[in-house]
Amino acid sequence: MASRADNIASNLNLANFSKATELKKRIWFTVGALIVFRFLSFVPLPGVNPLIMETLYDQTRGGVLDIFNAFSGGSLERMSLIALGVMPYITASIVVQLAASLHPALAAMKKEGESGRKKLNQYTRYGAVLLTAIQGWVLASGLEAYGASSGLQAVVNPGMLFRVGAVISLIGGTMFLLWLGEQITSRGIGNGVSLIIMAGIVAQLPKFFGNLFEGGRTGSISPFLIVGIVIMLIGLVLAICFFERATRRLLIQYPKRATQRGMMNADRSHLPLKLNTAGVIPPIFASSLLLLPLTITQFAGKSISPDTTMGQVIVSLNQYLGHGKPLYMLFYALGIIFFSFFYTAVVFNPEETAENLKKNGGFIPGIRPGKNTQTYLDYVLTRITVLGAAYITIVCVVPEFIMAETGMGTLFFGGTSLLIVVNVTVDTITQIQSHLLAHQYGDLIKKAKLKGRLR
Repeated sequence: MASRADNIASNLNLANFSKATELKKRIWFTVGALIVFRFLSFVPLPGVNPLIMETLYDQTRGGVLDIFNAFSGGSLERMSLIALGVMPYITASIVVQLAASLHPALAAMKKEGESGRKKLNQYTRYGAVLLTAIQGWVLASGLEAYGASSGLQAVVNPGMLFRVGAVISLIGGTMFLLWLGEQITSRGIGNGVSLIIMAGIVAQLPKFFGNLFEGGRTGSISPFLIVGIVIMLIGLVLAICFFERATRRLLIQYPKRATQRGMMNADRSHLPLKLNTAGVIPPIFASSLLLLPLTITQFAGKSISPDTTMGQVIVSLNQYLGHGKPLYMLFYALGIIFFSFFYTAVVFNPEETAENLKKNGGFIPGIRPGKNTQTYLDYVLTRITVLGAAYITIVCVVPEFIMAETGMGTLFFGGTSLLIVVNVTVDTITQIQSHLLAHQYGDLIKKAKLKGRLR
């Protein structure tokens, strides 16, 4: 049986796309917003010399900052106004969602519907401002010591005025990105924050392939390794597309109802449970939690002597939790698995679903409504989440392991980035197809009204 995605794709007509004026406006608005995002990534922080900053960043390539830099579209490398990107907002949303699951008052607020969701979003924004201020202060302080230890001064006039100005600028840049993402969601084609993250990753693709083939030309990278990496990326894309469309369809049956002709019909439907219910959230959350302390220690370590106890702790953290290290891989994999189960529990509530089925008279054949249905849904969801978590972990961790073992950390474009790009692309295409279908239905309604008037 064809899936809903297949049915939607078969109804896609490019002729209708040219007539969908509203959809074209939304797409052009989204493209314009992403262009603004890319322009902002080239605006440096006040008081920072971008040329010296580029030289300093080259000295730390291959570390954890490369992942942060990829998510921000190269903004960290240039130390732009949006150097922190939307990562503080994502980290704040982790904290708020964890608190909403554990704190009774926040849990009750979550059940209030739209008003409760708005309050939680407001708390998330406050948390994002706080985290941006903390990370910005550490970033500004690290920049001052960054150049001093290397003999290159990236900050023109170090001091309290620069730090305060940098914090205010970084807060403004991150908040502007959040506002831009909300505008894309409401006035564009949706998935605003996700599209901004994807745009930052895609912007690094030409540089990745350029470095890859340049290494093959100079002989520093084996041609067989280049072919293997390209084949691996193609295989990952195909695997992601396959697993993201995989669903477990539970049969839902409703009591027989009498029709106008006196016949009794039993309605049937399916409850689709995605193999990867959490989507791209687990790797983003896991990388955000790992990036936060590592970024702070990597910058703060420049201003602390390695002979002190704090300096030794920072050196040890950067040594054992560095990108590509076994301990980093372990924590990253555990974080992905944890957030796969956690976010699935946030998105899908078996108790609420079972209650709604019971109110509407629906039931799963062979399972009693109520508590038994809840237990069965929880059992099925747990089993498929195990497979989904394993799939995300393999896709995200294995490419990083291969890159680390082959010494290609500076050319890094891993499974996490690929998972985000493919997922967001598929979701965006689905959004466009939904707008096209809505446009087609609108035309049918207009034609029906016109015929009714002619009669």
